[in-house]
Amino acid sequence: MTDGLITAADVERAAELLRDVVRHTPLQRCERLSALTGARVWLKREDLQSVRSYKIRGAFTLMSSLTEAERAAGVVTASAGNHAQGVASACRVLDVKGRIFVPGTTPRQKRDRIRALGGDHVELIMAGESFDECAAVARANAEETGAVMVPAFDDDRIIAGQGTVLLEIVDDLVGVPDALVVPVGGGGLISGMAAWLATCETTGADAVRLIGAEPEGAASLAAALDAGRPVPLADLDTFVDGASVGVIGTRTFAHVRGFKRLETCQVSTGAVCTQMLELYQVEGIIAEPAGALAAAALAEGGLTFEPDTDVVVIVSGGNNDISRYSEVVERSLVHVGLKHYFIVNFPQEPGALRRFLDDVLGPDDDIALFEYVKRSNRDSGPALVGIELGRAEDLDPLLARMDAANLVIERIDPESSTYRLLT
Repeated sequence: MTDGLITAADVERAAELLRDVVRHTPLQRCERLSALTGARVWLKREDLQSVRSYKIRGAFTLMSSLTEAERAAGVVTASAGNHAQGVASACRVLDVKGRIFVPGTTPRQKRDRIRALGGDHVELIMAGESFDECAAVARANAEETGAVMVPAFDDDRIIAGQGTVLLEIVDDLVGVPDALVVPVGGGGLISGMAAWLATCETTGADAVRLIGAEPEGAASLAAALDAGRPVPLADLDTFVDGASVGVIGTRTFAHVRGFKRLETCQVSTGAVCTQMLELYQVEGIIAEPAGALAAAALAEGGLTFEPDTDVVVIVSGGNNDISRYSEVVERSLVHVGLKHYFIVNFPQEPGALRRFLDDVLGPDDDIALFEYVKRSNRDSGPALVGIELGRAEDLDPLLARMDAANLVIERIDPESSTYRLLT
């Protein structure tokens, strides 16, 4: 790439700088996803990085370039959690003071890790409910105090550092893969890879499929490609907190937009949750939502690959708060069609609930939630009923038995705002 954009040489210099700082994380064959796609699927395990994500690469690359005066002024950053951990670790190693701003939605596990990694070198401050709100507060603080702003993604040094993930992949495969599936939030990781692929001399690099996996509710790259420039999203779903960015970076977009084999793939929250559980139960990998995003795109995003090709999926982070797993399981059950909610208007008479259990529920169905909404009169009362099926295909028979029952039953539409409150 040209026009002032970084090149493969910049990424390679960052790799030399990071040689004794970051771990060369494993590239592991994934038999489950290989069988699903027919390709050879490899997992790049950045969840095993020193700060459990690739973000240390960019943070350290930028901060090591600061002058003595800049280091003395300290640094400020905003992050959903993983970049903050990279900055915190770099603050301690480089002996730099830092103020780290995180949104109120940042899981406690990530906040605790930031404090543990940075120690006395960092001050943690919660601001805003999204990354973009938090970043605005951090920028204002940097301007007011004279500290150096360390962006989460939109800086050429950050981009070069994140791109070093690809150099390890190429080393381990002894060549470039046929496809890379990369999680996208602000675009630092995918743009670093695009910059190296577009300007290196490695055979076949310009033919690599570069697939950006985004949450359906935070698809900032797809929006920018449609508009021809970074544009703010009207609505932002923050569940995939590590990739929930309302507008992709200006510099990151400049690096990625011209890559000729760029694709995007949007993934539902339910698909991400299902893949988190699959990674844990099958591969033994604890992935955060953003860490499972690329695997979810591969599993459910409609991507196809030629047989006998090498596809690398980036597992970008493993900073998941265990307290979130109940919500993850719930969203996954809904996604795979095993959990459904209904409003059942029960007559207020003896045996009404027993008839519902006997006549409506199937042998493998289970009531997972039962809560009276209110008793509207002495004759009847609506109840919120959550039913977990034994198999997804049991839904149609259940609905048929509900239609045949002498009850007023309303299924809650999975696309409704009421349903989203439940999940």
